[in-house]
Amino acid sequence: MDFFFFFLVNCLLCLFSFTFLGFLARKAANNQTPAAKLPPGPARLPIIGNIHNLGLNPHKSLADLAKVHGPLMSLKLGQVTTIVASSPAVAKEILQKHDKLLSDRHITLAMEAGDIHKFGLPLLPVDSKWRNLRKVCNSYVFTPRKLDSNQDLRREKITELLEGVRRNVCERPGEAVEVGRLVFKASLNALSSTILSMDLADEEKSETAREFKELAWGMLEEAGKPNLGDFFPLLAKMDLQGIQRRMGNHVAKVLDLFGWVIDQRLQKLKFEHYVSTNDMLDTLLGIGDDDDRDAQMDPLHIKHLFLHLFAAGTDTSSSTLEWAMTELLRSPSTLAKLKEELDQTIGKGNHLQESDISRLPYLRAILKETFRLHPATPLLLPRKAKEDVEICGFIVPKGARILVNVWAIGRDPMTWDDPNLFLPERFLGSEVDAKVDARGNHFELITFGAGRRICPGMSLAYRMLHMMLGSLVHWFDWKLPSGVKPEQLNMKEKFGVTLQKAKPLLAIPTLR
Repeated sequence: MDFFFFFLVNCLLCLFSFTFLGFLARKAANNQTPAAKLPPGPARLPIIGNIHNLGLNPHKSLADLAKVHGPLMSLKLGQVTTIVASSPAVAKEILQKHDKLLSDRHITLAMEAGDIHKFGLPLLPVDSKWRNLRKVCNSYVFTPRKLDSNQDLRREKITELLEGVRRNVCERPGEAVEVGRLVFKASLNALSSTILSMDLADEEKSETAREFKELAWGMLEEAGKPNLGDFFPLLAKMDLQGIQRRMGNHVAKVLDLFGWVIDQRLQKLKFEHYVSTNDMLDTLLGIGDDDDRDAQMDPLHIKHLFLHLFAAGTDTSSSTLEWAMTELLRSPSTLAKLKEELDQTIGKGNHLQESDISRLPYLRAILKETFRLHPATPLLLPRKAKEDVEICGFIVPKGARILVNVWAIGRDPMTWDDPNLFLPERFLGSEVDAKVDARGNHFELITFGAGRRICPGMSLAYRMLHMMLGSLVHWFDWKLPSGVKPEQLNMKEKFGVTLQKAKPLLAIPTLR
């Protein structure tokens, strides 16, 4: 059932009459920017506008529409005017030139659950509270020095990941593993170790871990569902599909868990002989000198910061790694080149270190190519215009939702040769490597966003992704199950909060 029929069925079930919805649409139209000033876009149907144009994979549908209507396009999704950017040049206008006026967030109903939009750095408006949180992240949490100092915590989890795969090889030789679940657990463990010095993915050892994993999946599932109230804001308070209620329950339980962890740590800090774990929680609780009062954080804000870090860092990392492994198994020659680079640079039997990443250009190129073809958040998080802004001769109206189609930009034939092919070699060479990175400086590749809203945890994600992918390839040979040929791998996508494989990748590891 595609998006259009999903919408109509829900309308019928909720017994909303055509006349009532028409009244809502006419009321919203009274304040609409004149159509002549809006960017071009597809024709709209009554009531639903362009919802029928989205389909099951909106990033692909919007990319196809952009080929007809241009790289700056407008749609009406229910009552919500939506502007879509689909080229590096237009993305630069939005994310850099006009970043100040276009940097607020469009908040969905799921994001309002548990008031998470009032605390979290990704969702707050750009105000003093947001600036203080960004300062904490940039000056205390994600600095190169801090990440270097706690890399032992992540290395330990990488070692546990490798040991888990080795056990599987020894106990169940020839059995395929589900790569996505494997790397999700590893991502969650590496993140929870860096932040809390805890394992939050080992459900065999901890009831808390099992509960947290279920809650994490639940939040991501609810956040990715289309919601009637997001398209017709006057219906929002009714929560017709129960998304906000279920999301609120998940959020409350996660915040309670983090609150318990913080309370336990505060009790330990009272002991004179407490030895710091050097994790993120100790860092945040230790910010307290008189010269930096703005950076001090109370437990409430710490809980919300952690919630957003986990929500943003686990599923995005695991989906990116699953896509990278999929592309490598589709291209045995590329996989062989990566093994050769790792063997020559790291040496067989030696463990990969974070300091080695700069010496592995082919590994970096493979992940860049994965970012380009399979961005974790294909439309980034939606922005909202603070006021009318002129871009490319058109008006982006105040209050409009703004989407940047990173997926379309990564496959733009005007920017990339053979845009649909997986070719890491396009990023090799010192000049190319320097000209195109994924850190928000080059709008051809903006997986982590750009401008003031760029992902604050980008540096941590960068380290974790390279370490996990490099280690899995360095220590194990990987092959597809019997009867599955590389060219036959299912590459269909499932659109949600993150861009996942519709069919999980199964692969057989053997010790090298």
